[in-house]
Amino acid sequence: MKQKIGITIGDINGIGPEIALKSLSQIDHSISIPIVISPQYVIDFYKTELGLNIPVNNISSVAEAKSKVLNILEFKNIATRCKPGLINKESGLISMQSIEKSIELCASKQLDGMVTLPISKESIQLAGFKVPGHTEFLAKQTNTEQVLMMLVNGELRVALATVHIPISKVAGSINEDLIINKSNILNESLKKDFRISNPKIAVLGLNPHAGDGGVLGTEEIEIITPAIKKLNQSGINVEGPFPADGFFGQKKHLQYDAILAMYHDQGLAPFKLISFGKGVNFSAGLPIIRTSPDHGTAFDIAGKGIADSSSFLQAYRLAVELAQMNTIDERD
Repeated sequence: MKQKIGITIGDINGIGPEIALKSLSQIDHSISIPIVISPQYVIDFYKTELGLNIPVNNISSVAEAKSKVLNILEFKNIATRCKPGLINKESGLISMQSIEKSIELCASKQLDGMVTLPISKESIQLAGFKVPGHTEFLAKQTNTEQVLMMLVNGELRVALATVHIPISKVAGSINEDLIINKSNILNESLKKDFRISNPKIAVLGLNPHAGDGGVLGTEEIEIITPAIKKLNQSGINVEGPFPADGFFGQKKHLQYDAILAMYHDQGLAPFKLISFGKGVNFSAGLPIIRTSPDHGTAFDIAGKGIADSSSFLQAYRLAVELAQMNTIDERD
C-alpha cells in the first residue's frame, strides 16, 4: 500500500515551495504519494518563476491524489502574493494554516505522515501565532504533553532536552523529571520507530567539561547524574553526563544509538556539521508522524532556483519509512 505523505508549504516567501517542486522527480512514487497542502497560486507562481514544467494534480480531498504528479490540496486561505525573501504576516498565516490542515488529515488517518517545510518564526508571530516553533505547535494541536525534538541522519540521532528557549533560561529549565521524561520518550522512539531492541543513549552535560566535578557548575552532580541513575534502575541504558565539547570530536557518538543534548545549539551545531545538510528533524512522542528538513527558510536565496533539496528528500524518505513501519504494526 502506498503511503500518502502530506507536505506543508512552509513560508511561501522562503525556499519551501521551490524545494517541494524540485523534489518531485526524486521521490519514489512506487511506495508513496506526495500531497502538498498549499494555495494553488503559490505553486503556479514558483513554477513560472523557476521555469519548471511539473505535472500537477489539483485535488479537493486526499482520496483524489495520484502517483507521479505533484498533488496540490488547497485549503481556504487569504489572497496574497508571493514575495520571495519578504517577512510578513500573510506568509506566516498561510504557513500555519497549512500545518493545521495537515495535522487534521494525519489525525483522521487520511494522511500517513507529514513533512513540514520551513516556517519563519518572525512571520508566524506577526500572524498572531505565539509559539516558538513547529515542535511546540504540533504538541499543542495534538494534545501531547511531552514531545521530543530529534535530529536524524542515518545512525546519528541527536535529541534535545530543551528546545526553543533563550540560553539564559536553559539552566533553570533542567531538572530530573525533564531528563527522565525526555530519555523515556527517546528510548521508546528508538525501539518503536527505529526498531532498536535495546537502545544505548548518551547524555551530555550542561556545563563546560560537564562541570569539572562541580567547579564549573553543579547541575551534573545534583540533577543529571541522579536522573541517569534512576533511568538505569528502570531498565533504560543511559550513560553520562559527557563533556559536550569533546564528545563528537572524539567520535563517541558512533558508540551510541542516540544522544540527548541539554539545549538547542549544543546538539544541533555538531549535528549539522557532521550531517552536511542532509539531516532530518523528527518529532518523537507525537500520535502522528512528522519530519522536517533541518534548515530554515533561507530568505536570502528564495526564488533564485538554487535551494538544495537534500535535507527535504531525507525527511520525506524517513516519513515514508516510519509510515510503512506504522502500517505493519497496525496490521499486527
